[in-house]
Amino acid sequence: METADFMPGAAAIAAIKKDIETYEATRASVARRVKWRVPLFVGLVVVFVALIAWLFNKVADPHEQWFSTPHVFLYVIGFAASILLYFQALKPAARLQQSFRNTLLPIIFGFIRDVSYQHGERPNSFDRLPREAVGPFNRQSFDDVISGRYDAFPFELYEAELREGTGKGSSTAFKGVIVAFEAIEPFPGILVATRRSNAVVGFFRGVFGSRMQDLQSGDPLLDAAYEFRTDNVEAARPLVTGRLAQALRWLGESWRDDPARVALNGGDGFLLLPQDRNFFELPAISVPLDYQTHVAPMISDIGAMLATAALVRKVRAKD
Repeated sequence: METADFMPGAAAIAAIKKDIETYEATRASVARRVKWRVPLFVGLVVVFVALIAWLFNKVADPHEQWFSTPHVFLYVIGFAASILLYFQALKPAARLQQSFRNTLLPIIFGFIRDVSYQHGERPNSFDRLPREAVGPFNRQSFDDVISGRYDAFPFELYEAELREGTGKGSSTAFKGVIVAFEAIEPFPGILVATRRSNAVVGFFRGVFGSRMQDLQSGDPLLDAAYEFRTDNVEAARPLVTGRLAQALRWLGESWRDDPARVALNGGDGFLLLPQDRNFFELPAISVPLDYQTHVAPMISDIGAMLATAALVRKVRAKD
């Protein structure tokens, strides 16, 4: 797989750079607005709090000035208002960047047919993702959602964060990119390949009677890194010992972060790539946008992910 195969042509690059020039003209103006809006908004709160505190001092006991209960209450409100107005001052920058993403992302992914882009929406394929691939969660959030057709197969690619629990006690079940795609040959059931869990998790899974059964690939290194679970052992065994194992070995060489996960559910396939960073994030409003520095890596990333999904998609192909 060569990254150059997924780069847009000269005409597409020229269109992208023209849009970048338009964005840059607006970005500079918005950056100047944000530069004075932040100190102005926050400064007004500081002045207001100081004025009210001075008025309190006029009527308060001299020994309780500045640190009396009304003062402390005022300081707390002032601090909260400062944070609120700080983000309010940054809103023009956030609106501009999101507007540009809505325009730019479909353009830069010109090698994808019927491409569409959404932000923060629940992906259509998410409900078909086997929960065994991510574990239990009760909260989910989505960032960029890109869909279209690549190499003759439809796909949906999205950034997701799935969490279990609430507040400080919550834990991350999955954070990264999920690529959902149409399988060449449907799998009769569910098959997941996930990072090997500890013995305690496996024990409780057995106690509570999971319908999924464990399989081994026969490769000691792969079996040490992954656990394979399915509700159709007969159909899954040739994949786990064959093409799926080969695809996971290749993934282990190309995806150096947390091990990638794979899930098959009937006619749907899923490639899960754990990752903390935002793949399609634009630089801060104060930073000039550059095609080579900020845009080309996005194209390389999505091209590599889709090529990997195409590889996984073929694990049940008859050829």
